[in-house]
Amino acid sequence: KRAIEDLEVLKFSLFLVGSLLNVGEIRCRSTSFNRRALNAESPRVLNVSSPKALNVLSAKPLCFTSSRVYHRLGWVSRLFPVLILIGALISFIILLHGGYIYVLPSLSQAFYGHGVLKFNDSSNVCDIFDGSWVIDDDYPFYNASDCPFAEQGFNCLGNGRKDRDYLKWRWKPKNCDIPRFNVHNVLEMLRDKRIVFVGDSMSRTQWESLICLLMTGVEDKKSVYEVNGNKITKRIRFLGVRFTSFNFTIEFFRSVFLVQHGWMPRHAPKRVRSTLKLDKLDDVSNEWINADVLIFNTGQWWVPGKLFETGCYFQVGNSVKLGMSIPAGFKMALGTWASWVENTIDTNRTLVFFRTFEPSHWSEKSRRFCNVTQNPLLETEGRDRSIFSETIFEVIKNMTVPITVLQVTSMSAFRRDAHVGGWSDNPMVPDCSHWCLPGLPDIWNEIFLSYLLANYGLPAVNGKQCEFILFLISLLQLLSFVIYAVHSLICMFQPECKHLRGLMT
Repeated sequence: KRAIEDLEVLKFSLFLVGSLLNVGEIRCRSTSFNRRALNAESPRVLNVSSPKALNVLSAKPLCFTSSRVYHRLGWVSRLFPVLILIGALISFIILLHGGYIYVLPSLSQAFYGHGVLKFNDSSNVCDIFDGSWVIDDDYPFYNASDCPFAEQGFNCLGNGRKDRDYLKWRWKPKNCDIPRFNVHNVLEMLRDKRIVFVGDSMSRTQWESLICLLMTGVEDKKSVYEVNGNKITKRIRFLGVRFTSFNFTIEFFRSVFLVQHGWMPRHAPKRVRSTLKLDKLDDVSNEWINADVLIFNTGQWWVPGKLFETGCYFQVGNSVKLGMSIPAGFKMALGTWASWVENTIDTNRTLVFFRTFEPSHWSEKSRRFCNVTQNPLLETEGRDRSIFSETIFEVIKNMTVPITVLQVTSMSAFRRDAHVGGWSDNPMVPDCSHWCLPGLPDIWNEIFLSYLLANYGLPAVNGKQCEFILFLISLLQLLSFVIYAVHSLICMFQPECKHLRGLMT
């Protein structure tokens, strides 16, 4: 902005110089004309000592039209087209470079699907979740210690992890490329929107990851805050972070089963301490309705240790289903969720996502031993398939409204290296379920954001690009004023400059 202001001052100064030189040129021509007229009227040679001769020869302003000055300045006239050519080439190079760096990406994204997927072959068929992990030194995009919304328990580096290899892996689909994360484009895209995550602690990890990613593009960090002043913790059912400068919020609702969890009904067997009401969505579901984007997940709590072993069984209506299996209960709960979405959510306004089950990497079923590797696995060891993920696909396939499935199960199955392990805020309890931040959840968010870009599109031009374009325009205007000033100067010294008119045009 200061550069543009300086250019404006310089342009105005050059304009004044050119105008003054033009005035001088006109007066010089007027004097020359008067002299020629006087010579025509009196062809005799004047005596320079006469007062009349002195009046003619001392006309003002002084004009350098003598033959000696003319020949001395002739080289300027000859070099002027060369100077114009050099200036034009420099301007063209600046424009070409600036356009390539700033403008061309936005134009290509506008014409080719907003840069969501770049195809690598002619098939134009891309399964974004079919690919492999490749090293990329551009990662990570943030430091969890600098992000106040990243839980200490997920900050593996801050908790003493020494190796950093797990931070450098990028997901590469086979036939296409995921667009590079551009924080300024994403911030503009999310302006005036409400993003809502609903699920368990894995959903909260992705929520924290997204906030930390976006904070890298915010200059005033204090303008980003939790709406209720709460500290980020798993004990709070609702967390909401507001980005004041862009007027959007990213919220998290803790709903580990998506359906209602209630206390023991009357006349239930003694072993029943609580129930999951599979036919009723969570009682906070009304808070999800007016979101612009909804991202659901569930699965980690659908295990015997979180259900039957704690005395929690399934309930449909007033009936407790003691014999219902977990997969059957999970499918019924998803059916309740699907009906709620179809009947309650306006999918013309709200984009709905469902993220699939994230595999854990415990060394055995008791979940007491956690072996975190330094690099991703070469094989998925069977963790790329999950009954929960298959059920999600089956239910969503039969829905009447569009739902985007983020199929992270298979890609995450390779990442034994990305778990918290023994680098949590409680190192005595190993963790091969949750993920380090920064880490794998950042990749989930890159994929999620690529889908958002496909739906919302990129902003036409962001603020920094706009300033750069204004600078280029001012630079071109400055060049035109330089040419104008130089032209006026040469024409002052050399009135016969008609051959320059075409170049000026």
